[in-house]
Amino acid sequence: MMAMSETAHIDIEYVARLARIELSEDEKLRFSSQLDRVLGYCDKLGEVNLDGVEPMAHATPLYNVWDEDVAVEGFSPEQATANAPAKRENQIVVPKVVEDA
Repeated sequence: MMAMSETAHIDIEYVARLARIELSEDEKLRFSSQLDRVLGYCDKLGEVNLDGVEPMAHATPLYNVWDEDVAVEGFSPEQATANAPAKRENQIVVPKVVEDA
């Protein structure tokens, strides 16, 4: 079985495009190398024998982690939009991020 890092390589330009960030060539090389090392570490984790280990959501047992559900007064529209760079009719205006299919 081939290791993930041997079969998959991060397309850093694709990831940067998805994140909508511009990277210099130096950053592309550095981040690509770092992400490859992360994938290599994931390969190592995949080699650990987990026979007999029960799945868990946390490293330590957690009980009753939820606070009591109590209604509290929320923000007014003016408070909620006070720091917004652009607002219209008590709503925050954001740039369009969905592209045409």
